[in-house]
Amino acid sequence: MEGNQQAQFFEIVNRIDFAGIRKHPNILVAASFWEEERYRAAKTFYRFMRRIDDLVDDRKAAHDGISDKDRVRLAARIGEWLDQVRNPRNRLLFKPDLARVIGRFKMPLWPCEDFAASMLYDISHDGFPTLESFLEYSSGASVAPSSIFVHLCGLRRSGDSYLEPPFDVRKTATPCALFSYLVHIIRDFQKDQLQHLNYFSDDVLVRHGLTRRELLQMANGSGINAGFRDMIREYLGLADGYRKQTVEVIKEISPLLELRYALSLKIIFNLYLMIFERIDPDRSTFTTGEMNPTPAEIRQRVLDMIQGFRE
Repeated sequence: MEGNQQAQFFEIVNRIDFAGIRKHPNILVAASFWEEERYRAAKTFYRFMRRIDDLVDDRKAAHDGISDKDRVRLAARIGEWLDQVRNPRNRLLFKPDLARVIGRFKMPLWPCEDFAASMLYDISHDGFPTLESFLEYSSGASVAPSSIFVHLCGLRRSGDSYLEPPFDVRKTATPCALFSYLVHIIRDFQKDQLQHLNYFSDDVLVRHGLTRRELLQMANGSGINAGFRDMIREYLGLADGYRKQTVEVIKEISPLLELRYALSLKIIFNLYLMIFERIDPDRSTFTTGEMNPTPAEIRQRVLDMIQGFRE
């Protein structure tokens, strides 16, 4: 990396309000290195996706479950949401800013379809019976939004327009998305439990002699037992496999990306990696405060990434 490029990246870091980014901070920090138009496109698309995600999660958090009546109503809302993406006329009529982003940046529609499928799963199921069902759900809940990020990173400029990424976006996004999502559910264990949300599958709970009730008790401060620590070891082992795959994928596609986009991919991966590294199955208390790096720690990690970044 040339010195003036590195200086520009350091200047961008100085403009980021690390303490002020509340929702999806890793994505917004990493995307801060993009050109402004592409950054605004990401915010537009994620704002649209978050609207339906928050609708489902907020309902669960407020009512400890979803009634049959609410399921019907929420399913209809998800259908309307998806129709705004699929139907160009409705898209242009109701979401002109989204329509512009989809057209100009050649956004694929399958991430929204997969994301909607995961939201429908959310409202019709109480958790995950198996780890396999959780990973399948993750293809919509995590791989889909991650693919939007990867797609925008991979776009190539051609005059005043864009060419699609020169690689398979879904295949590229999958390992990093699953790594980050497994880290995410450990990081947010306490917060999720207190909001009536559980992402640990029932078969894994049984394997480690745990119940959902015990998870809630631990989130409320009863103390972390040996079974929970063993379960976290299992999830960390699974995450580590996806971590290794992610390292290889980033190495493979980075030469195909503009410098700033290769850097942003490495940054978002490393921001989840720093959470992964602070999870200690033997000693962690798994509170929200303990699991989340501080804004100063995140800023320093980004600075370290820029300092050590090589093309």
